[in-house]
Amino acid sequence: MTSTFTGHIAGFGTSSGVRIVVGIWDESPFGPFADVMVEDRSGHRTLLAARQSVADFVASTYVFDEVRLEPVSVERGDEWSVHTRSLQARFTPGQRLWVAPLLGLVPEVVRRTATWAKVCNPVAARLMPGVRTYGSAGGGSTEWYAARDVRRLIDARATWEGEELGRLGPVEPAVRFGFASAPATPTLTALTSYVRR
Repeated sequence: MTSTFTGHIAGFGTSSGVRIVVGIWDESPFGPFADVMVEDRSGHRTLLAARQSVADFVASTYVFDEVRLEPVSVERGDEWSVHTRSLQARFTPGQRLWVAPLLGLVPEVVRRTATWAKVCNPVAARLMPGVRTYGSAGGGSTEWYAARDVRRLIDARATWEGEELGRLGPVEPAVRFGFASAPATPTLTALTSYVRR
């Protein structure tokens, strides 16, 4: 069975060393939802999810040291914001990356296939360090991404457990949630994620 998630992923680092990956899903088997993955400077990985069903699915697909059930709200506009009890974040998308127009040249019927994602995987890893388009997820699952657009983040501010995280920075070192990857460059990516179990 293949589960399909359509929406956005935002990934960015901070000068404090905390890295944040936000999934904002408009269409999914669980309905619309958002979840947040946080890796702190010590390497502790935390999942924030609003519902147990979402937390169970995400935690079975990726790797975390801690899972917290918290309401996750998202607002979109010129600036996007994400709020939970533990995390408050705002980020501003800027210009499309050079790769974005190329993504639009690939027919959707091709772009959504696992075969295309597998072919693109080594190329994507070379062009955008930290990115994977095809790989093994938890529990013997396979996951692949079909990106439609990529925009650079030009500003971000966040607090984690009440602590200001400092200025926007690259996602370095790379996050270690498993297949859930984010490019080193802070980005907002429009995509569909497929998880086959």
